[in-house]
Amino acid sequence: MIRMTEVFKEYANGSKALKGVTFELSSGEFAFLVGPSGSGKSTIIKLLIGEIAPSDGEVIVNGQDMDNIKMRKMPYLRRTVGVIFQDFRLIENKSVYENVAFAMRVIGASGKEIRNRVPYVLELVGLEFKAKSKPDELSGGEQQRVAIARALVNNPRLIIADEPTGNLDPARSMEILLLLKKINELGTTVLIVTHEKPLVDHFSQRVIAIDGGRIISDGMDGYYNYEGE
Repeated sequence: MIRMTEVFKEYANGSKALKGVTFELSSGEFAFLVGPSGSGKSTIIKLLIGEIAPSDGEVIVNGQDMDNIKMRKMPYLRRTVGVIFQDFRLIENKSVYENVAFAMRVIGASGKEIRNRVPYVLELVGLEFKAKSKPDELSGGEQQRVAIARALVNNPRLIIADEPTGNLDPARSMEILLLLKKINELGTTVLIVTHEKPLVDHFSQRVIAIDGGRIISDGMDGYYNYEGE
């Protein structure tokens, strides 16, 4: 599903964001990627979704080598990866239904496919009664659920959630993580990138910790399992 092998990333300004990162995430796993600001989390996300290429090493996502993938294949790969952003990135003048349907339209789904799939996904995230609402009529937690529905609607094999609870209060944050766990239990691989230690520690799941561009721990021991955190 995800394999990063001895991945280095140096930006044009000389900043060395990743320094030999290696980890694998198997199909069906649920894991957290944690670390302080500037640790390399955002760079990993960008590598996984093809926004940037590694300076050295190998990045494999859903069987595709991200450094050698042909541009014509990139849209097909991105159908298999759903991304949830911290700032939601909803289209303000479109309804909840239209925001989710838009993700299907851009990959060429038919009207029938959209009519069948969108209501199912909205029900899954608990928004079946908000389909006609606009984003500014929703709470922060509801907006995040729309973002999750949009990421899920094309039935991706992998979901990457970038700080999905960063703008939410603790109760809503827990709801979002429980929803992502439910989605994982339905068969989707989930990688959650976060810095919220109490939430991570609440779940007995794999935690990959990065600091200074290096993986410093990887296991089931909570947020960090090294001295000082």
